[in-house]
Amino acid sequence: MNKNYEVGSIVIMKKNHPCGSNKWQILRTGVDIKLKCIGCNHVVMISRIDFEKRLKKVEV
Repeated sequence: MNKNYEVGSIVIMKKNHPCGSNKWQILRTGVDIKLKCIGCNHVVMISRIDFEKRLKKVEV
C-alpha cells in the first residue's frame, strides 16, 4: 500500500462517510491522525493503525 501521505494530503478511505463522501484531508499526523471530511467538513481523529487499515488510496 502507498503510505506517502502528509499534512494537507487528500486520501480516499474504504468506507464512505454518512454524508456520502469518501475523501478526507489530513490535518495532523502523529500517533493519531486528524482528518477533515471533504463533503461536510466534519473533523475526526483516529489512531494511525486504524487509519492505515481503512486507507484505500492517497490522491494528492
